[in-house]
Amino acid sequence: MGKTFLGVLAASAMASTLLVSTAAQADDKVFGWVENASIEPWGIAVKAKLDSGALTSSLDARNIEMFEKDGEEWVRFRLKLEDQESGETFSDQIERPLYREQKVRGAGGRDERPVVLMDVCMGDTVYEEQFSLRDREEMLYPLLLGRRTISHLGLLDVRNTFLQTPECGENAAYVPHDPADEQS
Repeated sequence: MGKTFLGVLAASAMASTLLVSTAAQADDKVFGWVENASIEPWGIAVKAKLDSGALTSSLDARNIEMFEKDGEEWVRFRLKLEDQESGETFSDQIERPLYREQKVRGAGGRDERPVVLMDVCMGDTVYEEQFSLRDREEMLYPLLLGRRTISHLGLLDVRNTFLQTPECGENAAYVPHDPADEQS
């Protein structure tokens, strides 16, 4: 085959890929690798890093303790988050049922973290998602959204940031947690 034919074939393949990508983007919202999010129901505006390398989302939590309530395991923790819009620090103690425990392996060894279900507003939709709790004070972003959450959002554009604005009022769409995500 000649070089011209191969060039035309390559250009055709690129054009069809672009058309498929454009069609997919027409149906899905596109999010940057860093977005503004809102932790609900408190409406705390925080920066979120969308991390396709992480499976489970993670939230900055302090003073994490497990306890039993009505025969079930619960988690008590303190959120200490600076609201990006007001500059005020939100520091409330929260209690949530323990959804599961996550085993984490890293350079520092093995760790177990409690996972709870919480609501996060991304774009114009509130998503009930799994969040592992850990002290992220030394991290740049208090909220990390992993693949389970990203898969519900739409497309991830790793070249851009702040493509969506959280606007979740009373009429916002609500996406409940899907237990099928456990298979992911």
